[in-house]
Amino acid sequence: MSSITPLQALKPSQSEWRSELKSTLSLGWPLILTNLAQTILTATDLALIGRLGADSLAAAALAASFYHAVMIFCLGVVSAVMPLIASTLGARPHAVREVRITIRHGFWIAGLISIPVWLLLWNADSVLILLGQQPEVARRSLEFMHALQWALLPFLGYIVLRSYLNAMQSPIWTLAVGCAAIAFNALAAWCLIFGNLGFPALGLTGAGLASFCSSLLMFGGLALVVSRHRRFRRYHLFGNLFDIDMRRLRQVWQLGLPVGATMAFETTIFYAAVVMMGLIGQTALAAHAIAMQIASIGFMVPLGFGQVATIRVGRAYGARDAAGIARAGWSAYALGVGFMVITASLMLFAPTLLIGLFIDIRDPQNADVVQLGAGFLALAALFQLADGAQVVGAGMLRGIHDTRVPMLLAALGYWGIGLPLGAALAFALDMGGAGVWLGLAAGLGTVAVLMTRRWMRRGQHYAIGIP
Repeated sequence: MSSITPLQALKPSQSEWRSELKSTLSLGWPLILTNLAQTILTATDLALIGRLGADSLAAAALAASFYHAVMIFCLGVVSAVMPLIASTLGARPHAVREVRITIRHGFWIAGLISIPVWLLLWNADSVLILLGQQPEVARRSLEFMHALQWALLPFLGYIVLRSYLNAMQSPIWTLAVGCAAIAFNALAAWCLIFGNLGFPALGLTGAGLASFCSSLLMFGGLALVVSRHRRFRRYHLFGNLFDIDMRRLRQVWQLGLPVGATMAFETTIFYAAVVMMGLIGQTALAAHAIAMQIASIGFMVPLGFGQVATIRVGRAYGARDAAGIARAGWSAYALGVGFMVITASLMLFAPTLLIGLFIDIRDPQNADVVQLGAGFLALAALFQLADGAQVVGAGMLRGIHDTRVPMLLAALGYWGIGLPLGAALAFALDMGGAGVWLGLAAGLGTVAVLMTRRWMRRGQHYAIGIP
């Protein structure tokens, strides 16, 4: 009988740590680049729309922020298939039927959730006006939204297949499809926004149509991979699509709903920031859109490591490997948080260079936007470490199917602290946009501390053998 205690088993050797870090990086870089590719799709649209003028950029920012706030919730719900598949494969590496059933019900949830969301997005102008946005800007945002909203269903289907490939630790295919989508979207948006190559000049509507077509391309590309590649086709992921198992449907929903809510709490506080910026003024709104897009690009790295944590922790969780759970989680955490030091430095020391990627900094008409955007980036640098910690921490907890308590922690940090503090600083203390960003930093910092503490407590439970 072994004399090694569970607590001692959680003390891996240096070689085991090196091996885990290597595996995390190997799995992480295609996930990071895939996330970055997704962000570049949106950034490309905003960069091109920015050439139409500040009015168009402000309207597009409103529409895009509202769409993404709703889409992120849906994405979180359907992405529950990833930890479910990871833990299944950790317990039974050659499981086929269980994986196929999980994917099937991920598709069903994607379809069911899209219908009410489409109705909401179609009437986005009414919601925006209710939230205090300028009626003319809100109504113009529909030019973008009424084309963009149809991208939701194919995008969610893409997320289901991407989650499957990630859990199979084969993310290179999603990266390849994502890169193809970047090139396609850039060309399509250039043609449809400005009327190049014989296409009609559709402005904001053209940008939305380009995003819709790009989502179709991404779903179709991954569907082709999983149907034709010999490693994946044996799973027959599109077989028996109408064979519904209510138990599995509930399982995906029960795990995914808190994930979606957690993501929605985070995303909607950033959307609330957009709304508050709209109340402050159009210049603040345009500067905020640029600064947030820059911050979002840097965020893709810890987001990728958070996904790695879900996969690696999930597989160790399925295998009931306590040491593997701790090692996988902390490796991803260290890499994700460490990278955010780099992004914070760039925001502090090269803000104008970054802003120049989205707007002509030499145009005197953009001077106010550039100056305000640089200030926002300096504030964004404050919460980079916290942003990395909270997203990787959430990914670690999802790997052990812990989603309900993190949802409550996110609600407390973002909406209990971040939003009211930001509103108070911006309007009651008349700090304007700077107050909004300080509120965001406080909310992210709170969630980062709470998520990390939750993981540490769960790690102690595994150390003494509690499942």
